[in-house]
Order: sequence, then structure tokens, then C-alpha cells
Amino acid sequence: MQKLTVAGYEEGAQLLKLLQKYMRSAPISFFYKMLRKKNITLNGKKAAGKETLKKGDVIELFLSDETIANFGGKLPAARSQTKPHPVLLSASPSPCPFTVLYEDSDLLFVCKPAGLLTQKAAETDVSLNELIIRRLLEDGTLTEDALAVFRPGVCNRLDRNTSGIVSAGKTMAGLQFLSAAFRERALEKYYYCIVRGDFSRPVRLDGYLKKDGALNQSAVLPPQEAERAEREGYERIATAFRPLQQRSDFTLLEAELITGRPHQIRAHLAAQGHPIAGDAKYGDLTVNDRLRKACGLKYQLLHAGRLVFRAQSGRFSYLSGMEIRAEVPELFRRVCAELGFSANIMENEFEK
Repeated sequence: MQKLTVAGYEEGAQLLKLLQKYMRSAPISFFYKMLRKKNITLNGKKAAGKETLKKGDVIELFLSDETIANFGGKLPAARSQTKPHPVLLSASPSPCPFTVLYEDSDLLFVCKPAGLLTQKAAETDVSLNELIIRRLLEDGTLTEDALAVFRPGVCNRLDRNTSGIVSAGKTMAGLQFLSAAFRERALEKYYYCIVRGDFSRPVRLDGYLKKDGALNQSAVLPPQEAERAEREGYERIATAFRPLQQRSDFTLLEAELITGRPHQIRAHLAAQGHPIAGDAKYGDLTVNDRLRKACGLKYQLLHAGRLVFRAQSGRFSYLSGMEIRAEVPELFRRVCAELGFSANIMENEFEK
């Protein structure tokens, strides 16, 4: 028999989901059978599997060590020998490439630098997700044993070369809350960029977007091509743009993501004739070459700078109205100086 006590980071998980993470090779029918026969109990009582767990709940598995091991479960003696992904191992605490913007017992918001993947694309990749887990291991928030049944993780993604705010759940409750908040649009997401051309008034743009996976590039259709968009599998997009400053043939913009699709801001602006400075995929080669030589800009100048929570309820009601901010990186400021923009990038008034 083995006893599992629900930790704080697991609170909010469904019993069946936790069992599936603990014994990854077991079919779901096995768990239902064991629950029905009371070979797996919750707080000493028969359970159905749909129960929402709380910190301190006790799950008892009246199963042989061999059965648990065969289904991938870690026996007490073996847990200390379990090794996480090599990226998570470090002989001593190491400097993090990201900046912590806000943290509490459930949630973590960081500023990701350009050039760092949010989540790994290949097994050997070093991504923000792994680096966050390593930080939690180093500061004692997370243990290696806990990784057998729960992995903290990021809840929104930015392109490799887009900088700015990324959120992560440190607990199951935090992961569930943030995932639902992004899915249900319970927060507002604002990005900052410099584009070519005169963008002199606020506007909301609607349209349709489709990503070509082979080319890793998105195409945009205008609203009037709805029939073609539906026929060819495009998805609806909406982005609001607000000019903050304007100099010569460039505009500093604030973009609000109303929907969130791959490369949405970059492709939407390019389709309007206002490509983002530095964008090699959708941009203006002449502008890009100028800024590369003057400032060292080698990628799109796009920064996720603000996250604003709408009204929340329950456990996370304290986030209602909260704003998370990430100041633009030094390279962004250098480009602003080159083009004549002031340093007050997140100002509210349009400055011409």
C-alpha cells in the first residue's frame, strides 16, 4: 500500500487526473476499476475519480509495489533517484535570463528576453519553461519528487524573438486559473511596436488569418473575404491599434490582442502596409537594413508590455484590475532614440 498526500501545488486537480499523472502507463479503465473496488481511496472513503482535491487530502493505493512500478509510479525508495531533464540540473544557483515582475504562492509573471523560446520545440532545447522550473527547484518552491506528478508551466506563449510578459502557474490551481483566463479573455494583452508609415488614429482591425506550418508564416484576409476564409480554413482575428508617438515615416504603436493567433500582430500590420521594424518575415527590407546597421536590430521589434486583469472572483479575486508591466528592453530604446521617439514609450496620449 502507498499513501499520497496532496500538496499545495496539486490543490484544484481532479483525482483521476492526478492518478493518471502519477501512474502514466495505466489505462483509464484500470483506475475506474480500482476506485470501484476501493483499491484506491480518498480520505479513507470510496471515490469516483471526479473529486476536486484539496491540500492535505490523502489518497491511498492498496496496490502492490510491482503494480505501481509497472505503471510508471515512483516508489518511495526510488523517488530520490529520479532525475529531471538535464536542463533542470545545476550544480549551483545560476543567473536567470528573465526578470520576475510579480510572484505569489500560485502565480509567476516574468519578462522574457528576445531570443529565448517560451517552450521547447526539441528535447534538447533550453526554454523559458524549463528555466522557470529550475528556478523553483533552486529556491525550494518545488522538489524533484514533486515533478513526478506535477510540472509548473507557462500559460501563454511569445515568439522566440518577441520580448515581454509570460505568465506561469506554480500550482495546479494557478495553472487552471491562468489557462481559463487566457481562454475566456478575462484579461487584456497589450504589445508595443514600431511600424513603418503614418498610423495617425486608433483603429480596430478585423480579418481572417491562416498559418502555413511548413513556412511558419501567416496570411491575412480582410473581413469582406469571409466566404473564402471559411472555405480555406482561416480563423477570425481582431486587433486594436493605438498610436502613441509619430516621427517622420514611423509610428510607435500600442496593440491590443483581442484574439490570439500565430503571428497575428505582425501579419495583421504587414497586411495593412505597416510592417514592424526589424521583422524579417513580414517586414520592409530597406527599413530593417537601416536599423540593423544603426542599432543592431536583427528581429521584429515587438514587446508584450502590459497585462491587465478584468474582474475576477473566488480564490483569485485579488487580481481584479491588477496591471502587470514589463518595460521595453534596451534595444527597443536604442531604436526609439535613432528614430526620434521619446523614452516614455507607454504614455497614454498620442504625441506627434
